[in-house]
Amino acid sequence: MFVDYYEVLEISPNANSETIERIFRYFAMRYHPDNRETGDESRFSEIVEAHNTLKDPVKRAQYDIQYKDNLSLRRELTEEAADPKSVERDSAIQAKLLSLLYVKRRQDVHNPGIGDSELERLSGCPREHLEFHLWYLKAKGWIGRIENGMLAITVEGIDRANSEHRREPAATRLLNHTS
Repeated sequence: MFVDYYEVLEISPNANSETIERIFRYFAMRYHPDNRETGDESRFSEIVEAHNTLKDPVKRAQYDIQYKDNLSLRRELTEEAADPKSVERDSAIQAKLLSLLYVKRRQDVHNPGIGDSELERLSGCPREHLEFHLWYLKAKGWIGRIENGMLAITVEGIDRANSEHRREPAATRLLNHTS
């Protein structure tokens, strides 16, 4: 897991070597395990590790490459989190997966499963994204693995799919005319 050494030392990525040394000494004294009032061995270890990396120009240059990559990942994460359509797309994919598994169960109650690859193909959702949706649907108890390893909708999943289903106005009118 990536550790932000600039955050650990509470300094700017543009900090010069003098600033790194000064801040390191301050935190080292404060968190040293021998300090009875504020000692913290875990925090002290983080500070030493950050200092040892950032004080060495070669290690710092290598670290800065990782730091910039991580910054890009965080930026992508915040952009996606800020996009309200992201959650809507996820809900639509989950509803589609439930619908596919619902129809499969309804068509053949004794063989209700669909494999991961087939679900990927039918849903149009890439495997790396499908994993999230399958995890969620399983955790909610709406789908599960059956004896042959395939995925199938559960009773709770059928109830969920039914509660999400909205009758089309035209279908309601047809039902009213046949009564």
